[in-house]
This record gives sequence, C-alpha cells and structure tokens, in this order.
Amino acid sequence: MDTIELIQVNKENLDDQGCYCLRSKPNSTGYINKNKWLTGRLNEGLKYIKLMENNKPAGFIEYTPIEYSSRVVYGENYLVIHCLWVNITGKGYASKLIQTCIQDAKEQKKDGVIVVTNPDTSWTPSKDIFIKNNFVEVDTAPYGFELLVYKFGHSPDPYFPNDWEERLQPFENLTILRTQQCPFVDIATENMIKGANQLGIRAEIIDIQSREELLRLSPTPYGIYGVIYKSKFISFHRLTVHSAMKRLKELI
Repeated sequence: MDTIELIQVNKENLDDQGCYCLRSKPNSTGYINKNKWLTGRLNEGLKYIKLMENNKPAGFIEYTPIEYSSRVVYGENYLVIHCLWVNITGKGYASKLIQTCIQDAKEQKKDGVIVVTNPDTSWTPSKDIFIKNNFVEVDTAPYGFELLVYKFGHSPDPYFPNDWEERLQPFENLTILRTQQCPFVDIATENMIKGANQLGIRAEIIDIQSREELLRLSPTPYGIYGVIYKSKFISFHRLTVHSAMKRLKELI
C-alpha cells in the first residue's frame, strides 16, 4: 500500500523541501528565485503543499488570499489557487489537493476558492478537474482564460477586469512583465530575449513589485509573465527561441 503524506512548506523546511517545479535543477536561477519569492510570501498566508507518495513528490498545490494573489482577478475574501500539478494520475491526488484548499478556506471563513484556467497551455491548471470538484465558471478573458469559483454562500462572484486591449497600448517597445511566482519565468525571459536579440530588437523587463502594479499592468489574468511588442500581445507563457522569433517577425 502506498504511503501518502501532505507536507506544507514553511520557512523552517523550505531549504530541505523546496518548490516542486525545477527541483531537478536546484542551482538554476528560476528555482532559487522561486524559493526566495516563497520566503517573502509565506507570511502573507500563502500555502504551498506537496503531496508525497512513498516519500517521493507526487504533486503540489499553491494558493493564497486574493489580496496577495498573482492572478489578475477582483473579489473579496477568497483564496486563489495559483498552481496545481500532479505527476501521478488516476489516484485522485489532484482532487485531494483541491479539497485540502477548500477545507482550509472554510476554516479561514473565506467565501470560497478561485482558480484561473486556460486550455491552451500547461502553465495553468486544467479546468476539468475543478469542474469535477464542483467549481463553476463565472467569467472569461481574452487568450482563452477562464475564471472558476467554488463558493460557500451567496457572496458576489469574483471577476476579471475588461480593459485588456487598453493595457497593451503604452508598450511600443518589446516589454516583458514578470514576477518570480513561477520558476520557469527565468527560462521564458531568456528565450524571448535570445530570439529578440537575433532580430536586433532590444527587450525591456519590468519586474512587478506589488499586487497594485500587477492589477494595473498585467496584459492577462495570468499575471506573472506577459510579453508585449508594438502594443500587441505576444505571450503569457514560455516560448522556444524559434517560436519567439516567429511571433516577433510578424510585427516587424
């Protein structure tokens, strides 16, 4: 019989446990930046819970109060799931992690739990598992984003802003807006810059420092990574160098 354990990462065990993603490359810039980011977020109520099967990582969930979330969504008194991932399927581990978050929200007397999904990338959780766990879709945004919520009562639904096109207009130069919430942001940034350099395009990086700045500047609900060039949206997730060049060439 498999031994299942949920381990909550905290400041005391962070060095030993670390984050789930990129754990095979603990010396990489992305992994180091993610752990530094976690250190600053844990005192804001962020929870990072790893599911272990027979003492080996099998999945994780990361969630936080909406007022500290890295997702561009409005609402009050919700928890927001940033990430959910399992590498062992068919055993109910994803649902177990989701239900852990829901129970925590109840204990904190929150109004519910929010998640942002997108069918076009693995950088966001899958919508289907949340529908299976009784979440409902309440809003959508450009580029395939969906807003799902599990509510405990009759509180107002969370919602996306609706000024996505206007957010692109100030950025004529190639601009990368990012936070360190995801360890793959560093790789995504590096690939975009390499592609841009081969086309003679200089990239500017904006490291978002606060939720207020995130809500104001992010070109998508995803929040942690966005690329804009000539006031056109390029990507919210990692591209290969070749793909980055292809998308930039279309605007030259």
